[in-house]
Amino acid sequence: MSTQPDVDVTPAALPRRRLALLASAAVVVLVVDVVSKIVAVALLEGREPVSLLGGALYLPLIRNGGAAFGLAEGWTAVLALISLGVVGFIVWIARKLRSGPWALGLGMVLGGALGNLGDRIFRAPGPLRGHVVDFLSLFDPYGRVWPVFNVADSAICVGGVLIVTMALLQRDYDGTRAVKKDKG
Repeated sequence: MSTQPDVDVTPAALPRRRLALLASAAVVVLVVDVVSKIVAVALLEGREPVSLLGGALYLPLIRNGGAAFGLAEGWTAVLALISLGVVGFIVWIARKLRSGPWALGLGMVLGGALGNLGDRIFRAPGPLRGHVVDFLSLFDPYGRVWPVFNVADSAICVGGVLIVTMALLQRDYDGTRAVKKDKG
């Protein structure tokens, strides 16, 4: 009686699973980001910031023409091009991806980049000049403690931390691990 493994162990199976993880993470982040921005605009437009969790979280509606933390104000077209570059790089590197944590981190960054890129392309005041919708603020309604952000920003940061952690642990996106050489 012959037994077959429960999982596909062919050389091509691992990259396909990692690509599926990357794509799934990107889609989840993108959908949650887009839906949360639609809801935020519908419910918060023209209102004072809403206080939640005893003031630990506020929901102000801010339209950000710059980058995270209020940087690069007025550079929307450049930021859109940078986002396109990030998306292109992640798509390019995905074919060599064999690490689950890298796939998750890159998927989160990809979904966040696409979410904010969508705002820059499709929101007012116009294509490649659109302002990103931010609506989450910690401990202060106007972002004086921590800058106002959105789901895409959070995903980019969390995904970035995961990628940096993997790099510090010397685990590469292709599944290899750097090995220190003896000095002797």
